[in-house]
Amino acid sequence: MYSQIRSGALYGINSEQVIVETDLSPGLPAFNVVGLPDTTVKESKERIRAAIINSGYKFPAKRITINLAPAGTKKEGTHFDLPIAIGIMSSIGLIKEELTKKFAFLGELSLDGSVNRINGVLPLVIGLRNQGIVKIILPQANAEEASAIDDILIYPASHLGDIVAHFDGDFAILAYKKKNKGQIVKIRDDMDFSDVAGQECVKRALQIAAAASHNVLLIGPPGAGKTMMAKRMPGILPAMTYEEKLEVTKIYSIAGELSDNHPMIMTRPFRSPHHTITGSALIGGGRSPKPGEVSLAHFGVLFLDELPEFNRYVLEMLRQPLEDERVTISRSLGTAAFPAKFMLLASMNPCPCGYYGDPTHECTCTHVQIRNYLSKISGPLMDRIDMHIEIMPVQYKELADMEGLNEELQKLLPVRNSKIMRQEVEAARQVQIERYKDEEISYNSQLTPGLIKKYCALNTEAKKLMEAAFNRLSLSARAHHKIIKMGRTIADMEGMEQIGAKHLAEAIRYRSLDKIYRGL
Repeated sequence: MYSQIRSGALYGINSEQVIVETDLSPGLPAFNVVGLPDTTVKESKERIRAAIINSGYKFPAKRITINLAPAGTKKEGTHFDLPIAIGIMSSIGLIKEELTKKFAFLGELSLDGSVNRINGVLPLVIGLRNQGIVKIILPQANAEEASAIDDILIYPASHLGDIVAHFDGDFAILAYKKKNKGQIVKIRDDMDFSDVAGQECVKRALQIAAAASHNVLLIGPPGAGKTMMAKRMPGILPAMTYEEKLEVTKIYSIAGELSDNHPMIMTRPFRSPHHTITGSALIGGGRSPKPGEVSLAHFGVLFLDELPEFNRYVLEMLRQPLEDERVTISRSLGTAAFPAKFMLLASMNPCPCGYYGDPTHECTCTHVQIRNYLSKISGPLMDRIDMHIEIMPVQYKELADMEGLNEELQKLLPVRNSKIMRQEVEAARQVQIERYKDEEISYNSQLTPGLIKKYCALNTEAKKLMEAAFNRLSLSARAHHKIIKMGRTIADMEGMEQIGAKHLAEAIRYRSLDKIYRGL
């Protein structure tokens, strides 16, 4: 007795179709799973046996062999429980095999036969759809998440017995209808830049960073507003496209960070890990590679508060994803690649006591202490951060003026709130998307040296300014290119096709850490 059931296997954020072959033959009762199953798949034997029996069906006293084809690739995950159980029940005649050929099956089984939620269902469904499968039976708890894909039919099941009854014609499992179709994404209004008193230069810098996804380091004493402004950064980023939402949701699905209430990621991620984070949690890893914070921040913001407090070894791991926009993790069980196209936003104090350069507080640190503190961030990593923004504490007059404005006066004065800033950012991004429509990039921050020559030509005055800055600041080639890319973004913000000397001058000004080093 033989049957074939279709399912899928995850490899990074992608998936492939897996054929679950079941053979029942005479002999001493045995239950073997072959085809490079991992521990979770091997342990499924006991779950499946108990689920079938407790659902009211007889478990066959035969020699059972399960092959997960193709047999040469590693299989992992509890979602193989359901297809293996259906394969066994099809082999003994409880389910007609010809009825299951149009379906794929995904789901974890409880001992009582309940079909439980699984991780990674969205990439699994997309992979099966790409293989031409349009009907999928999966857990009820994963239905809304899987319904993000429009051109397939999702049949949610809550119990193994319901699936058997469905194929017998005694009970109909209806195709799932998406609940959140046309859902409106509301931008949070409790995190607005209008709440920030003063700091107009910093707001301008963060707006430029948002316009082309430039990496930013905020440097300033305690209480200057670094964290406050960082948390408002998502409010000025453009809304995600459907394709971006789908790709981010795939990552969160694999990581197990989706829920029934939030089956799809609708807004740009903002991840803020603690400085005690490990390398595998930041970059991704584990025995079976899983996405880390850099991938969970895909198309969004990764905020590292108090950057020098992070382990230097962990910070050095950021260098490759910042450059390549992806992470490749190799383990003995296989290799997985996860996208990591994020904007790095970090903050730090200028010295251990926090008050170096503060006009209102005296710094108690020695030059050696300050150098040691700053050296916790390596030069190669600093080179990959486009903008170093120095922040000074807001003056009392600015706070008092902001609090003292009455409503009528506020209407007359131009307020730089997040809504206005986001509209300007969206306009600048649209210019970039149109400019690079024939290239493999979308934003200025992604420009390669070859594309810089093509799209960032400098006039004579701008070249002289760039040469003077390069020699005086002892810039690396990477820092030189980043300044030009920032100049391109500033020009786009102003609607200028040509990069002028004033645009480069502003870009050079966003290298405050170089000034701090020279002052020591």
